[in-house]
Formats: sequence, C-alpha cells, structure tokens
Amino acid sequence: MIGVFDSGYGGLTVLKELIKELPDYDYLYLGDNARAPYGNRSHETLKKFTEQGINYLFGQGCVLIITACNTVSSQVLREIQEEYLLVPNVKDRKILGVIKPIVEETVKITKNNRVGVVGTRSTINSKSYEVELHHLNPDIKVYSQACPLLVPLVEEDWIKKPETRMILKKYLRPIKSANVDTLILGCTHYPLLLKEFRQIMGKRITVPNPGKIVAHSLVDYLKRHPEIETLLTKGKKRTYTTTDDPTRFAAAASKFLGQKIEEVFKADISS
Repeated sequence: MIGVFDSGYGGLTVLKELIKELPDYDYLYLGDNARAPYGNRSHETLKKFTEQGINYLFGQGCVLIITACNTVSSQVLREIQEEYLLVPNVKDRKILGVIKPIVEETVKITKNNRVGVVGTRSTINSKSYEVELHHLNPDIKVYSQACPLLVPLVEEDWIKKPETRMILKKYLRPIKSANVDTLILGCTHYPLLLKEFRQIMGKRITVPNPGKIVAHSLVDYLKRHPEIETLLTKGKKRTYTTTDDPTRFAAAASKFLGQKIEEVFKADISS
C-alpha cells in the first residue's frame, strides 16, 4: 500500500495524480487536519508530528510513503529519512518527498535559467527549492514569493472569486517582471488555482502541475526499484483518514479530488 501524508487537504492534489498514473495500487491518505497548518510550527514539533504520521501509515501496512506537505519535505524530511534507515523492520520501506522530483523536472524545463517559486512563508523561508535547484544547476536564478493568503482562499472555496484573482496577480507581479520562464508551485493547494496561475503568467511561462510531476517520478522510481514495487498491494483500494472531523474532511476533500468521498475514518496518531 502507498501512503500519502499531509498536514491537511493539499496532499489530495498529489494523490489525485498518483491514482491517475498508478490506478492499480492501494492508497491510504492521512491528513493531520487537527493540527494544521504546519507552517508556523517549530522544527521540533514539525518533526514530531511527521514522525507520528509516518509511524501510523507504516503501522497500517504502507510500504512506501509520500510526504506531500511542502513544509515537511522542505524542513524535516531528509533528517527523518536518515533516522528511519536505522530502524529495524522499517529500513526497507521508503519515505519520499515532493521537492526533489519537482526540482529535477524544472531544471529540464527552463531555457533561460530564471525560475520562479511560490509557496507558503515557511516553504519560501526554508529556501529548499533554491538550494535543490542550485545543487543541480548553479547558474539558475531563483525568484521566490510567499503567498500566505492563497491556502485559506482555496480552503474557503474562493477559487473563482475576483478577489482571489486580484491577490494572485499582486503576488505574481514581481516574479513575472523577473522574466522567468518556469514557475514552481511550491504548495499542494496551488494546483486548484493552476488555470489562474497559467492565465496570469502567460503562455511564454511554463507552470507545471506539481502533482503530475510527482506521479511521473513515482512511476519511474518503482521501475528502478522492483524490490519495493513487488511489496505494494494491488486492489485499487482507497482509504481516507483524518485526525479531525471525518464529515468535514469528506466534504472538503471531495473538491480537492474532484470526486465524492463516501467514507472517511478518524485516525489517532498522537500515541
């Protein structure tokens, strides 16, 4: 089974693309909605919450986990990956993030080595995308912009509101003026605004769907690691769990997935 972990709803945009690319596998989604957002948490607390989520997913039978949360991927993922390599009965399971595959694809896409990055304040302040981009191509110039209002606007279903478009245009103005040719959406909520991002940035600027990039990367990863692929169950089962109210989660998550979710379970991951 493949686990997808997120602080809330955003990771569902990644799960949506994973199901499209790899529909035969079983998936378990965990949203830590009761403690969201993660962006204002200390490093110690963020690591603790992430470890609890990962332990829960491993305990439910997941062999491979995608940490879809950009905050987790940017601030604590590498540390956690190294620690779990030393844990008996866990070291053969895998924990993957979303930043590395997105960066690798961006390096392939950009022609003028000018890349924009948008995300939450915590993701932008971590400079994780910038570090990874420069690791692969030191010549790339990165122009970052925190967009703190977008997540609440998406979760309030204000995607089509003129106020949202006005705010988005203001956020994107300095990046567009920097003559970038590629824009990274560094938050899993942002694909719900993908159409708006592309319209505002214009046709000459590529704005990839990060969920699709992660899904394509996982397809390639499983081809290169058959020892992991053979451990994954194939029953097309989808299980949705949240640490908060299942009814509320089902209603909101259906919008992120683009389909109705019939059943959501409440997960206790704090022990």
